[in-house]
Parts: sequence; structure tokens; C-alpha cells
Amino acid sequence: SKVRENLRDHAGASNLALNERVKELLADGRDLAHFGFGQSPFPPMKLAQKAFQEHVHETKYESVKGIPSVRKAICDYHQEIYHCSFTPDQIIVGPGSKELIYLLMTVFNGDVLIPSPAWVTYKPQAVLAMHTPVIIELLRDATGWRLTPEYLEEMILAKSSATNRLFIFCNPCNPTGTVYSEDQLRSLVPVFRKYNMTVLSDEIYGQLTFTGPGTLVSLAQLYPEGTIVSNGLSKWAGAGGWRFGYHAYPNELKPLLESVAAAASHTFSCVCSPLQYAAEQLFRHRKEAQEYAAHCTRILSAVGHYVHRELLSVGVKATPPQGGFYLFPDFDVVRPQLAKQNVLTGEQLFSRIMDEAAVVLLPAGPSLLRSPSEWTARLSFTDFDGSEALSVSENIGLDAPLPDGFVEKHCPKLCRGIKRLKDWTLNYSS
Repeated sequence: SKVRENLRDHAGASNLALNERVKELLADGRDLAHFGFGQSPFPPMKLAQKAFQEHVHETKYESVKGIPSVRKAICDYHQEIYHCSFTPDQIIVGPGSKELIYLLMTVFNGDVLIPSPAWVTYKPQAVLAMHTPVIIELLRDATGWRLTPEYLEEMILAKSSATNRLFIFCNPCNPTGTVYSEDQLRSLVPVFRKYNMTVLSDEIYGQLTFTGPGTLVSLAQLYPEGTIVSNGLSKWAGAGGWRFGYHAYPNELKPLLESVAAAASHTFSCVCSPLQYAAEQLFRHRKEAQEYAAHCTRILSAVGHYVHRELLSVGVKATPPQGGFYLFPDFDVVRPQLAKQNVLTGEQLFSRIMDEAAVVLLPAGPSLLRSPSEWTARLSFTDFDGSEALSVSENIGLDAPLPDGFVEKHCPKLCRGIKRLKDWTLNYSS
């Protein structure tokens, strides 16, 4: 075979494949509630759209690491929002943070450790980069899918003997929706330091923490010498298709940054110029950006808690969402009935839900580093008209709370989908 042996069963990203399939079904007229893909429902800020249009004539190759003024704006943004100090030479921008994570894994010499459940792309990227990833399986129990320092150290000693370790840490978490508090983060830092770990802190959902924009404690505040911050515009800024991400490296990891920058020069060369100028406006107009993020966040919080409450009422277990787009429900409540019908895996279960309830969820299973027999899924509660919801929230103003019934009134498509999912669950659990 002309394909590397360890890639012969290598598949594309399950979330993107599912989204393509659903788009085809929707185009064919199928009525589906699409909870299987994590895309912001909100439009990007108008000032960013305007800047994109105004700089469309910018066509020259830019600096590999990014336009200097853009990197300076990112530094100012992180100082004000996350209280982390960086200089422009510590920043690299890329065509989405995904590409930068992959290049980091490609140049890193050591073990790559990934907590499970995890975003669909971390493990495949590690395999592409010639690593055999070390999987650290988490449980829902009292920790709510979070790591404890004791368990982290136990897993390091049991599974990783390398001198260098790259730990992939997503906070707020995709796919569980959990967020680590400052105390919980602090408890992990001594373990990171003891084992000289480099931590890729994926904070792409940081501005969507339900306690409000700017309230997430970045790991870079507590473990500055070993943390690489990963962020971008895909989630909080509603610009997934624009593909703008960035990483911030501490000076102690400068050799890694320079290796990633060298790899970038041989792969993507630079990020689209007009897009960089649009991003700069978001980072410079921080007051407006914070207000925009505050509206988006309170809508997502209302929707997420609505979905959690509704599913809990029919026996579906899930940890309450604390940030981002996701809930990670467990449908074990229907296992006794469906096992009699030879439904044994999560793939079988969620295929059945799609066929019978017209509701699309992303099965956890191997794609999210879980067991095939586990009946968990990632539910993205973003299938609603974000433009309408955002406009209504802005008209209400941030000084007043969203009214009771906001979700039912302004997110009716999502509510219909959740009702179908509840009815289906009740049918097989009673």
C-alpha cells in the first residue's frame, strides 16, 4: 500500500463528515434537528465584516507569524481579558487554531497525552504527526469529567515514560461543556511542574464561559512557563469559516515556537491578509467585543440549561454545561429496552435516534476516545437562528436579564428538536 500502515484505517473528522451528510439531507427536504456540529449560530460583529471588506485589496504575502499590528492587538487583548502578558514575538497566527495544534504536535519530541472524552481531532492529529497518543480516560462521577491531580499523576506514571510530555487541555471543554475553576486549575499545576509538562491549553471557548466573558482563568496565569495558549475567532466571534487562530508561547518554549513557525513557512505560508485586518478590529475594539460576547454567552447559557433541564426530566444523565456549545448526555436510560432489540453500541443508538426522532447527535465512541459500548454523545445546542436571538438580546440590553420563555420564543427549532428527543427517550424508557 502507498498509505502508511498506521493510517490505513485513518478516517476524516467525524463531526465534519456528519455535518456534510446532514447538509445533504436538509437540502433534500429532510426535517432534522441538527445537534451534531459545533458551529456558532451568531453572525460576526459588523465592524469585523466591514474591515474584511475594506482590506480585500490586500493580497501580498504577510509575515509567517502574522502581521505585527495584529499580534500586538492579540497581546493587548489577552492582557485586558485574561490578565496574561505576552509580546508580539510570542504570538503566531494560523488558518485556524487546528493547523497550529497539528504543527506543534509535528515538531514536538515526546509523548502526547490526551484526556478522554476529547475533541475529535486531537488524536488523529497526533497519529498524523507520528505519535502514539497516551489516552487518559475520565469519568463523569463527582468530578464532572474533570481531571484531579492525583489521577493525572497516576496516569502519567502508568502510561508515559518519555522525558518530554505534551498535555492537551481543553477548557471550557469540547465535548463535555465543563469548565475548570481557578482552584481546580491550581491543583493541577504542581503535577505539571513536577513532570516538566508542556500544556497546550485550548481556550477557544474561553469567552463563552457562562459566568461571563473575561471570567475564565487561563492556565497561562498559573503555569506561565509551560503553557501554550490556543485561541481564535471560530467560536466566540462567530467566524468558524474565516479560519483565524493563534497560539501564544512563553519565552521558555521559544524553540518550540520557532520550529512551529518554520513548519508554518513550509505549509500555509501566512494567513489571509484581509482576515488578519478584520481580526485586528475585534481585538482592538475590546469593549464592543466584550458586549457582543456577553450577549452570545447569556443566550447560550439559557439554551444550554434549557436543554439540560429538559433531558434530565426524562432520565438522561448529563453534567450541567458551564461554557461553550455542548452538553455530553448519557442515554443509558433506554439501554434495557433497546438491548433487547440488539442495539449495543453508541453508533447504533444514535443512528436509531436520527432515523426515528429526526434528531442528529455526534456519537462519542472511538471518535471522542470513548468505548463503542458507551451511550454518550456530544449535543451541540446551536441549532437556532442566532441572528434573531442576538438582536432580541441586544434590544433588551445587558442591564436586564433575558425574560422567562426566551428560549421557547426565540429558539423554536431547537425546542422542537429537544421535544422530539424527549418523546423518543420516553418511548423506550417507560
